[in-house]
Amino acid sequence: MKRFRILSCAAFLLGALPVSAQKAGDPAKGKEVFDQCAVCHSATTDEKKVGPSLKGLFKKAKMTNGQKPTEANVLAIINKGKGTMPAYEDILTKEEKDHLLAYLKTL
Repeated sequence: MKRFRILSCAAFLLGALPVSAQKAGDPAKGKEVFDQCAVCHSATTDEKKVGPSLKGLFKKAKMTNGQKPTEANVLAIINKGKGTMPAYEDILTKEEKDHLLAYLKTL
């Protein structure tokens, strides 16, 4: 009986790990969120608008601030803003940010 409980708990935990470890984010929805970013950032060309182009962002060795373009570093800029870019921490929901990151990875 004790072995059954242990195996049941282990199966439950192993089954739950992929779901909880999975990053949410739909690139198509992220493209819609990006529409408000497109005023200042290009997604399809290397053209610098008010802010830098985000084309190939996650393929670059580093961002304009010298940091590696990881999800955490990009999210920090989205949340806190930088230079003339406003902070979007309280403007975008967590879900919208997840979608936006998923979209940015496709560029």
